[in-house]
Amino acid sequence: MRIGITGITGALARLVAHRLLTRGHEVVGIDRRPWPDAPKGVTMFRADIRKRPAEDVFRTQPMDGLIHMATVTHFTASKEERYRVNLMGTRSVIEHCQAYGVSRVVFVGRHTVYGAAPDQPLYRTEAEPPLAGATFPDLADLVAADLFAGSALWRFPELSTSVLRIVYTLGPSQRGTLHNFLRGRRVPLVMGFDPLYHFMHEYDAARAIVHALEGGLRGVYNVAGPAPTPLSLLCRVTGRTPVPIPEPLYPFFSGRFGFPSLPDAALNHVKYPIVVDSIAFQKATNFEAEYDEVATLEAVRHLP
Repeated sequence: MRIGITGITGALARLVAHRLLTRGHEVVGIDRRPWPDAPKGVTMFRADIRKRPAEDVFRTQPMDGLIHMATVTHFTASKEERYRVNLMGTRSVIEHCQAYGVSRVVFVGRHTVYGAAPDQPLYRTEAEPPLAGATFPDLADLVAADLFAGSALWRFPELSTSVLRIVYTLGPSQRGTLHNFLRGRRVPLVMGFDPLYHFMHEYDAARAIVHALEGGLRGVYNVAGPAPTPLSLLCRVTGRTPVPIPEPLYPFFSGRFGFPSLPDAALNHVKYPIVVDSIAFQKATNFEAEYDEVATLEAVRHLP
């Protein structure tokens, strides 16, 4: 098949592209950033997914499927920019797929859309509403993009659409939200809290995405690998030192003394777990993670 990937220069997206190539697919990449050393079999187009040149790619490069990974999670971008890329970009991509005959769409989302709060169930199923917009307003644009992608299931029934809510990823790329949090030698915990963190190896995440595409999966699915791990244990196994900080002082330490910088609203994500139930995805695709929690953490133990 000929598969498009938006946001292809991202670390996880590159892994997805390589896996598609090894399985005999052609890849069409769309990104504002270049990929000068893209492997043979990847046709690159530099374009903003919200603008006409991106639509021209859909019009002139027929694709059988598309994996949408062009979303922004880092908070260095403004709220307005994140809204335009995450929500408006997702809308444009799905509408282009419908207009130009793409039959399969995979939206790669995040499990954090469920939100971290003390009154939520431990294991979130796909039936749970995404509440991150209320508990962490900076994630509202990602929640909106997730819900819009899900709406394609009834708005465009001719599209085989899947929305994947993938847990944190760790691996040699040293990219992603959780790795950024673990980047320093010391990791700030909130005193009195040690939440479970759900993660999977980035290689397994790439496999899961390709599984969903090749299987023509329809619906909203949680995607996870090994069992969740307490944050303090996660730190120790990866060679970091957990440092409990009293909650009132946490904002003062954020971004100082070698600790990562976190938005104030992100504090709930260091206090409360976001753990997902991924049984539905496993049953639908027969997916099994190849890396358990030990192997996944070992892969990042000696990384900076």
